[in-house]
Amino acid sequence: MTCYKPGRRSRMFYSIREYRGHKGEPKGIGWRDLRDLGGPIVLVWDNLRMHLVQPLRDFIDAHSDWLTVFQLPSYAPDLNLQEAIWSLVKCDIGNLDAADLGQITRAVNCRLKQIQYRPDLVHGCQTGTGLSTDG
Repeated sequence: MTCYKPGRRSRMFYSIREYRGHKGEPKGIGWRDLRDLGGPIVLVWDNLRMHLVQPLRDFIDAHSDWLTVFQLPSYAPDLNLQEAIWSLVKCDIGNLDAADLGQITRAVNCRLKQIQYRPDLVHGCQTGTGLSTDG
């Protein structure tokens, strides 16, 4: 999750989850994670299936006083801030010869942490989309 506020340093939050295909296992950030963030929050989301499920839609509707969601078009990687972040990650670990899922997870976690401490990189991802945080 990338966060932008005019006049403030850009920030990025992440949580690495190794998805192993088990029933009920979370694949990413969902409504249960959002409920603990508070607000106000404006989310810009792609059309990932879990972003469209009814429990999440119900949560968004019930918390519209502090949570606003903009849905991106079906295929718009040039507008998706996370695609830019993942591009930075992939450049670094693209040729990794991993022995197991754990090694990939550690490499991704390490690269995300490096990006997290470089607000200029995070802000550059937002700038690259052409989207603005100004009213």
